[in-house]
Amino acid sequence: MKLKNIFKLLAVAGTLALSTTSCSDWLDVKMNDKIMENTLFSTNNGFMIALNGVYMGMIDVYGEDLSLGVIDVMAQYYNMVSGNHNYKVFANYQFNDDAFKNKSNNIWTKMYALVANINGLLVHCDEENSALSEEYYPIVKGEALALRAMIHFDLLRLYGPSYNENTKSMITIPYQNEAKRDITPLRSAEYVLERVIEDLEEAVRLLKDNDPVFTTGVGNAVTSDDGLERADFTYRQLRLNYFAVQTLLARAYLWKGDKATAYRIAKEEVIDKNMVDENEMIFPWTTPEQVEAEDKNDLLFSSEVFFAIYNSSRSKLNSSYFVPALQLTSRLTFMGSSPSNSQIPVFYDDPDNDWRASLTWAVYTTTGDPKDDDDDDDDGEKVDANSSLYFLKYADAGREAELDGTETYLYMIPLIRLSEAYLIAAECAATPEEALEYLVAIREHRNCHMPIMATSSDEVRELVTKEFAREVIGEGQLFFYYKRLNLTTFFNGSEIGGTYEMLTDNYKWPLPDVEVDKRGSTNN
Repeated sequence: MKLKNIFKLLAVAGTLALSTTSCSDWLDVKMNDKIMENTLFSTNNGFMIALNGVYMGMIDVYGEDLSLGVIDVMAQYYNMVSGNHNYKVFANYQFNDDAFKNKSNNIWTKMYALVANINGLLVHCDEENSALSEEYYPIVKGEALALRAMIHFDLLRLYGPSYNENTKSMITIPYQNEAKRDITPLRSAEYVLERVIEDLEEAVRLLKDNDPVFTTGVGNAVTSDDGLERADFTYRQLRLNYFAVQTLLARAYLWKGDKATAYRIAKEEVIDKNMVDENEMIFPWTTPEQVEAEDKNDLLFSSEVFFAIYNSSRSKLNSSYFVPALQLTSRLTFMGSSPSNSQIPVFYDDPDNDWRASLTWAVYTTTGDPKDDDDDDDDGEKVDANSSLYFLKYADAGREAELDGTETYLYMIPLIRLSEAYLIAAECAATPEEALEYLVAIREHRNCHMPIMATSSDEVRELVTKEFAREVIGEGQLFFYYKRLNLTTFFNGSEIGGTYEMLTDNYKWPLPDVEVDKRGSTNN
């Protein structure tokens, strides 16, 4: 089955499960909805419709705001010098601004709506005489538990504190693990994180002997065209497969501060198990041929992606955030006008060779008066408005590209990838020498030739931070990395060679008004 046909079916499934008219009909637990609900969960296909609906619903949050949008703006990747930049509110952490409040309300509401749908699905997985077959049960329940954990974990990472012994008792968010309409109490950061870990560990238990990724691989090709049923266990990169869940678990343990467990999972359960033998990997490193493919170069390094959101409208997002036709007050880009006169040689240590620099950034030169209405920097000095940089990671295929329908990466928004496991292993390694082995492995597969050195834990941390930032730009993880470490200084996208001075209070989003209003004055 062609990729586009499968995702037409998945889109229909998502519409059935999450549209305004059918979400309440199919998934809300109301007496007058019981007949329709029971009909949905009377077959394997019905369970898959509900599960696919959650994945499709994630686009509304992870397809933009918590990947390539505001969360990366808040990591200070981009040039925000212009006083009227569209995303200045988020870059400046203006939590009381209506734009931020509306964004926060929307993210919170949609994420907990997804959790409610997941909980309804999980109830039917384990009910007596469940229609879910033995083959489907571990996959459906395992993925559902992992989804619930992932969503709660990201809510905790947004609305909770930088986690440590002094902050873990701080009251943060509700952990909703029951299909009830009652208002769930706000829980401590420690309580929420423990529930996240419990759900992920149970998901691992269910998936470890049942995930088809071990037997048939990622499954980005389906030979027959006999409907949705054939696609249920394919396209494992677009679902929370075993490797994605284990990496999430390592991510959670690292957030907790348990580096020993995070290291063990990253090394033994992800890196080692990804190796089928010395010449084969389930999720292989991307090759030069893929990265440099004419008119359709794979700048996501997609073969390494453990989990991505599939967004058939990704080209619209690229047009809204990154294309050179956008004014600098709307575009997300580095400061500078050329590869040499910009943030590129600051951000990358081998920019001429590193694919993440040489192929992912380009120069746009205008031919008349610049259209940007704000071409002064904050010091009143003129910047070169005729030339500017633009980001190509999410660019469309070229007009001359020969596509065969299997180019999944053209619709991917990565959220979890192989290199994160290597970075976790490097950060948690016992010695600088071992840490360097993991970092060099990533760099070799990015075409980096520049040697790196580290003889202390501080030097390792600096190298990991730089490599992490290069790997996940446009994927929504750097803000959380900085927050986990409670960093007060880091890369500043608005100043060539500059450093951003972070107020640690800005790492924690205030509880959104929609939740505060619901709870009233007690706020519990």
